[in-house]
Amino acid sequence: QAGSSADVRVVLFQGDATVFTAGNDLGDFLNGPKPDENAPPFQFLQALAACSKPIVAAVCGPAVGIGTTMLLHCDLVYAGDNAMFSLPFVNLGFCPEGASSLLLPQLMGHQRACEALLLGDPFMAEAALEVGLVNRVVPPTECNGVAQTQARKLAAKPLSALIETKRLMKKGQAPQVQAVMAEEGASFGRMLREPAAREAFGAFMAKRKPDFSNC
Repeated sequence: QAGSSADVRVVLFQGDATVFTAGNDLGDFLNGPKPDENAPPFQFLQALAACSKPIVAAVCGPAVGIGTTMLLHCDLVYAGDNAMFSLPFVNLGFCPEGASSLLLPQLMGHQRACEALLLGDPFMAEAALEVGLVNRVVPPTECNGVAQTQARKLAAKPLSALIETKRLMKKGQAPQVQAVMAEEGASFGRMLREPAAREAFGAFMAKRKPDFSNC
């Protein structure tokens, strides 16, 4: 759930104790209009990156694709010990989004970012804690409560001070983040029309292993 009206002091994202997000629906990619940098998922990520108010997330279970990249734009992230983070973009024949090609290597280091982005290897909550993607790992049944407690602490503070402090922390990189997000969105839309993505989606729907030898 999230708040977005003018009187909201803190934005809070949370799922249930078993799943945060399964990522984008591949059927939408196959059957709907091909997305570009102006598509709703990219606009959502751009809005997160530009949000001036504190953003808190509680993550339990799988956080696939956008469920992980969105966390790079959150300010406080709490994870259940059953959280699993996955960035399967290359495995599906396209590139990352949400400025993750910029922010993930900065956060994790190049080699571990390559495991996550090039190999698409999932990683668990303790690994996310180690590299600083999450603030704390707790039992899944406690995760939403912890995030709500932290959100209430933030909401009790002077909003102008929160907003200015966040602005100062992010201002040096904000233009670069927006530029990378736009470039990723354009590449993402183009690559969805190319043979590798068609093969990956077809294999997924047919429940077979993809063959990228001609892609």
